[in-house]
Amino acid sequence: MERLQTPPSALTSSVPAMDYDEAISFLGEWGPFQKSVFLLLSLSTVPNGYSGMAMVFLSDTPEHRCRAPYLLDSGANLSQALPTETGADGASRYSRCSRFKWLNGTGAEFSNETEGCLDGWDYSSDRYESTIVTEWDLVCGDAWRVPFSLSIFFMGVLSGSFVSGQISDRFGRKVTLFTTMAVQTLFSLVQVASVNWVMFCSLFFIIGIGQISNYIAAFVLGSELLGSSSRVSFSTLGMCVFYALGYASLPFCAYFTRSWRILLTVLSLPGLLYIPLWWLIPESPRWLLAQGRVEEAEAIVRAAARKNGVTPPAVIFPGKDPLLLKSSTTSYTFLDLIRTTKMRNVTILNSAMWFVITISYFGLSLSTPNMNGDPYLNCFLSAVMEIAAYFGAWLLLKVVTRKTVITSTLLAGGGVLLLVHFVPQSMRPETPRPCGPHHEPVLLFLQPSTSVLLSPSEDCSVLSVVLAMAAKFGITAAFSVLYISAVEQFPTVVRGMGLGICSMSSKIGSTISPFFPYIGVYDNTLPYILMGLLTVVAGLLSILIPETRDSPLPDDITQVQKINWVCCTSKTRTEKASLS
Repeated sequence: MERLQTPPSALTSSVPAMDYDEAISFLGEWGPFQKSVFLLLSLSTVPNGYSGMAMVFLSDTPEHRCRAPYLLDSGANLSQALPTETGADGASRYSRCSRFKWLNGTGAEFSNETEGCLDGWDYSSDRYESTIVTEWDLVCGDAWRVPFSLSIFFMGVLSGSFVSGQISDRFGRKVTLFTTMAVQTLFSLVQVASVNWVMFCSLFFIIGIGQISNYIAAFVLGSELLGSSSRVSFSTLGMCVFYALGYASLPFCAYFTRSWRILLTVLSLPGLLYIPLWWLIPESPRWLLAQGRVEEAEAIVRAAARKNGVTPPAVIFPGKDPLLLKSSTTSYTFLDLIRTTKMRNVTILNSAMWFVITISYFGLSLSTPNMNGDPYLNCFLSAVMEIAAYFGAWLLLKVVTRKTVITSTLLAGGGVLLLVHFVPQSMRPETPRPCGPHHEPVLLFLQPSTSVLLSPSEDCSVLSVVLAMAAKFGITAAFSVLYISAVEQFPTVVRGMGLGICSMSSKIGSTISPFFPYIGVYDNTLPYILMGLLTVVAGLLSILIPETRDSPLPDDITQVQKINWVCCTSKTRTEKASLS
């Protein structure tokens, strides 16, 4: 496919890229400028932590039964009007979806025949004033709409993963970040006024697009603005931890706000507080240089120098002639991710790893026996586990390489899962059963770091829980480092598109993971064995990824590193591969 000549606003330099990190080294690594970028971009991810997870509370299904308006008039009681059934917990309860036919005009007489809930349902208000389930009667025959609502959100996330990278590479990191943040906030506020389920889901799809798009844009922007020493902290203690803090704030908001419309309003309004950040967060000078906009890039770097109290050189980017850049530029597309051998290998390897790790993470979350049935406590504990994993990854990265952390945590996590098979039968977990707080099927399809299963409290082996939690810790830590590694492997000209493809691969993996709990019907350790094997495979694949620690970010496709298997071939083949 022949590339087209396009205007500078959508172009990338084809002249040899200078060492950008060396050119801006006078700024220092951790001055006021870097600290403000770190904090402000990290804060931008807080709403992402609860935007999708809010469905745990927005769509929870309270206890309910058929409405029987004739009971008071006839003098009958519930035991006469409603049949009983056995719940998932083995307890007997009144039927939720049927009632005995009332023989009208014959007093308190009821037929043995049952009928549906023709007059609607009565819902318990012990926990919630309202949810979308009680608002639109999403129970019984319409119960499938609850998990499907989350699938719609996930489809939006998948779509956003595909388009956000190209938009970011074409129009800029900053424009993409704030545009998609506005989309997420405004459509969330409109969602509060949804008049039916179809409107709610349609808006939820758009929110999913905005949610993943602004996360990727913020991640890329921060990685390009900060130096290599700050990049690790930004990924783990910045983006990931602040994301988890947003996640952890959700149960507190939900606990004090029991109406779904009010809760959604409370969660949406903070997005308006990010408007002033437009004037505080700069565009990526790396991206501006790639577009031939040298004057704008130098202006941002000079402003950063003033903020850090240092004096910049007279010419920050020597050899960058704006007129030459604008006349010799080329448009890049997704095809450039597979055009050369090195670029193709990096793209395929990272996509495969993101795909496999996401299957393991989501499958593990859906199969793990829950420690407590309270949804507020479950949500908070899940967030605490995420934060602990991110801090663990940050500490490891201070002493070992990226690849070492990824490989070791994945192999350890996979090995721990395989150990479940050797746990004595009496101590093994029950057959995994994905269900919601009240035994309704509710599956969550979100970013790898936010998935959770809310299920009834079960008596299960402490050993099984420890093994599952240890594996989840390892996989979460590996995924946070994989983000850093991917940013450092993809060059500036296609970095947004590269991360978008990886994110899209991970979301495809998350669609497969909900089937893993059902495999436990045949053998209750089979899901853990399969996830353990997949995690070990991902760990072995990670051996191939190039090490990027202390390496400058590549700006052009010619600067992409080769994957490690090339080093194992003959010298001749290595030289040929490097030329591709």
